[in-house]
Amino acid sequence: MLRPSFEVADIVRGLRASLGPGWGEGLSRDQRRALSAIEACRTARLGGHRNECEDCGHVAIAYNSCRNRHCPKCQAAAAHHWLEARQRDLLPVAYYHVVFTLPSAIADIAYANKRAVYGALFKAVAETLQMIGADPKHLGAKLGAVLVLHTWGSAMTHHPHIHGVVPGGGLSLDGTKWVDCRKRFFLPVRVLSRLFRRLMCERLERLHATGALKFYGRHEALAGKGAIAALLKRERRREWVVYAKRPFAGPQQVLAYLSRYTHRIAISNSRITAFDGKRVTFRVKNYRKDGSDRYGVMTLDAKEFMRRFLLHVLPASFHRIRHIGFLANTNRVDAVARIREMLAGRMPDCDAPETNDRQNDQEKVQETTPDHAICSCCGGRMIMVEIIPKNAVLDPSAFPPPQAPAIDSS
Repeated sequence: MLRPSFEVADIVRGLRASLGPGWGEGLSRDQRRALSAIEACRTARLGGHRNECEDCGHVAIAYNSCRNRHCPKCQAAAAHHWLEARQRDLLPVAYYHVVFTLPSAIADIAYANKRAVYGALFKAVAETLQMIGADPKHLGAKLGAVLVLHTWGSAMTHHPHIHGVVPGGGLSLDGTKWVDCRKRFFLPVRVLSRLFRRLMCERLERLHATGALKFYGRHEALAGKGAIAALLKRERRREWVVYAKRPFAGPQQVLAYLSRYTHRIAISNSRITAFDGKRVTFRVKNYRKDGSDRYGVMTLDAKEFMRRFLLHVLPASFHRIRHIGFLANTNRVDAVARIREMLAGRMPDCDAPETNDRQNDQEKVQETTPDHAICSCCGGRMIMVEIIPKNAVLDPSAFPPPQAPAIDSS
């Protein structure tokens, strides 16, 4: 697979070269680790192995990946393994996509308190879905869902929101039968929004009361009890954005959708179209427009580009994909097996989803791990013949570029 013309790693190296060793001061440990990993990914710093073609003898080097979850090169393999495991969880029912978004005033608090506020966001979303689902007025059943945290918009601004993929129904509260939601309708969005707002504000109040929230710069005044109470009072008067999409076309389409969302990062290498050492140009999408007007480009100073990229580095060990309800890890296998027995013989009844996410589909393909098992010269099978240690210095003449196969003129 062809390497993208420009990569986030190129911008990291460019900034380090132009700004010197002082660049990076003031970054968190997690941010410094992410940058170091991205810069070293698939280079001699991490070592690798030497491959040789069984047919033509062509030799190639494959360097190891960093496996950092913020690295644009390392997400496709992780997504592939995760999605293989999720195949076992698919049910023959309609699936819905819901999105819960934090308002900007709360998002500002989240930036300096990522672990606390993002954790509260996950809990508020999970409680909202489970409480409304269990209410007999709406469904009267125990829901299951896969929740994925995203913290960015297309321009890499700070925009925390959670995507949920939810089967259209749930286990009855006594666990004896499957309860379907209404056809082509999940749960009332206004009800979800109001409860989400209340639960999130209550969690923020508790975090503030226990001293778990820190405030800096223009937000320092929020450290006072009266100031945070006034902010939350204003936010309680506003409508919070909760969005529910129509059903997916079927279980396999759910997996295709998840493959775009679960291991995505703030920007893929394939979106970067230019970098001259000082400025970065990349593709963006304006969700307020339709058709061809939705897609455009943006140019930022390299330092501003990297500042935005680093906004989305998560705290160490923070899980950005979570499973709730009957899909929770503790009981998922048994619950899914029991539901499948209840739904034996059923075919999913749902419509094809609306989609105009052309760029996302392309990015999903382009960010895959290079296939080192196929010879770029003749298409034969490459086998590993030598392990290369970290930071090894190799003689380039020992690895000539691939030559086109000879044509038999006879």
